[in-house]
Amino acid sequence: MAKDDKIILACEVCMSRNYTTNRSKNNKKRLELRKFCPKCGRQTLHKQTK
Repeated sequence: MAKDDKIILACEVCMSRNYTTNRSKNNKKRLELRKFCPKCGRQTLHKQTK
């Protein structure tokens, strides 16, 4: 079984790092989700950071 890796999601608009989650190391693509950003006050695209 693959080991999970802790990742951080950052808002594309204000670059605020809002969310952390675990994800399998087998996935090569970066995670992109629409999440609520408390700093922007709206739902924005959040991408996985390095």
